[in-house]
Amino acid sequence: MKRIKMKNFDIVTLTINPALDKSANFSGLIPEQKIRCETPRYDAGGGGINVSKAISRLNGESMCIYTSGGPIGLMLQECFEKETIASQVILTKNWTRENFVAYDVSTQSQYRFGFPGTAISETEQAQIMATITNLKPKYLVISGSINEGLSSSFYQAICVLMKNSDTKIIVDTAGEALQKVLETGVYLIKPNIGELAKLMNVERLELNGVEAAAKKLIQNQSVEIVVVSLGPNGAILVTKDQTEFVAAPAVIKKSTVGAGDSMVGAMVWALSQNKSFKEVLKWGVSCGTAATMNEGTQLFNRDDAMKLFEDMK
Repeated sequence: MKRIKMKNFDIVTLTINPALDKSANFSGLIPEQKIRCETPRYDAGGGGINVSKAISRLNGESMCIYTSGGPIGLMLQECFEKETIASQVILTKNWTRENFVAYDVSTQSQYRFGFPGTAISETEQAQIMATITNLKPKYLVISGSINEGLSSSFYQAICVLMKNSDTKIIVDTAGEALQKVLETGVYLIKPNIGELAKLMNVERLELNGVEAAAKKLIQNQSVEIVVVSLGPNGAILVTKDQTEFVAAPAVIKKSTVGAGDSMVGAMVWALSQNKSFKEVLKWGVSCGTAATMNEGTQLFNRDDAMKLFEDMK
């Protein structure tokens, strides 16, 4: 366990509901029969953890705050420490969850099994809050789902806590938790087009309605930057005065796990490097796309991302 107290970090990521990601290949999905998988791969996963890993792949630095409980939590910590990323671990009584990703080589189909996170006590919640308050970063990335039994306003409470600081808060979550943080106001969100539609209380949004929907959130002072991921079509970045679109390059897709986290990590890194919004979006799309080129839960390869970014120029 690494606890870095002296150094200040411009970027801090928070993962309250991490997961030990297990991935394996198999051939042929047949009901009622035993499916034999190849040797599994284990990775430390969860929104903020993946964001920190993405930043590290771009030679950036971040402080990763995450929870860990039980034997599964210890395995997750061992996996994450191989990344040599600064971290502060908040120990929990309940066990960390597992996720499973299975790839059928015979049909080239991926199956993703996600499990809920266990409850976090009030004492553990207070420890999360105190840790963030003491760090005071330039960028705070709150990413991932919320644990079972935890209030949907937990992320909002963090935003309220940091409201009068100079910290720019980036939130990548969904559902009621995302709606709540918008009531307080944040710096950047990254919904997909379906999540944006829910924020607008409509069943669906067409591509030509994305910019107007994002502008409405900005005009309501809910957020300063809205990045809408469009899957294989790319992404749109919208601010009060600017709209940028970047098409996703065509690649052979092997896995979508961590693509969104890779995108967020790359964008936060680019923001911390004072890149233009156009470049921020290009880095996000290139790293998010590069993540789909790898199997399982490996995120992106830096060389792949660099090549895709250069090709965009």
